[in-house]
Amino acid sequence: MKIDIIGDIHGCFSEFENLSRKLGYSWRDGVPIHQEGRLLGFVGDLTDRGPQSLKVIETVWKLWKHHGAYYVPGNHCNKLYRYFLGRNVQVTHGLETTVAELDSLSPKEENHCRRMFMELYEGSPLYQILDEGKLIIAHAGIKEDYIGKVNKSVKTFVLYGDITGEFLPDGRPVRRDWAKKYQGWPFIVYGHTPVSVPRTVGRTINIDTGCVFGGKLTAFRYPEKETVSVPSTMPYIPEKFTEFA
Repeated sequence: MKIDIIGDIHGCFSEFENLSRKLGYSWRDGVPIHQEGRLLGFVGDLTDRGPQSLKVIETVWKLWKHHGAYYVPGNHCNKLYRYFLGRNVQVTHGLETTVAELDSLSPKEENHCRRMFMELYEGSPLYQILDEGKLIIAHAGIKEDYIGKVNKSVKTFVLYGDITGEFLPDGRPVRRDWAKKYQGWPFIVYGHTPVSVPRTVGRTINIDTGCVFGGKLTAFRYPEKETVSVPSTMPYIPEKFTEFA
């Protein structure tokens, strides 16, 4: 298979459009389509913090519904889903920007957006196993012994990473560097933790290059195993990026 997997977009629609064009996709029909039949994949966290979360939702839903794109949810997707279900979630850490966009819509428009997102979320797996098991897309990664399983522990790991239960001074959870211990055969493409450049460790790559924090939006091309990036238009916030030893 030939797929271009895009890192955490977080409402940065213009960067998403620019990146897809750089990858050779045409927007003739209002969504990015590749003339050679390449498909798009998404590591989750489509929304929150950026300026056009709802436009990202609509575009990814159309690609998924009508053109065979692959999507997996991120922790921000999970939170938005719970918000749409009417659960008691805190409208903070970026969700407030998406909710502000929703509040500007008519009730009919808001309901349409909610239905699109919920269909996308409910119709997609927690993580994607592709190319006969050679490739996995998982938002925050996945441990070797979790592959093929779906339970509470797996869901927590895939959405949030290998968290310790402790927190940094700015409120971010402390995470173990799971990629250093991964010895599995499938190649894992993930995001979630912003890094200044795509980070390859063994058979894993983190492609969240912090677009919404002023970094870049990155895609991983498979089977070529190449990365393609475009710069962000957002203000640069260096403290949001993780530097690994």
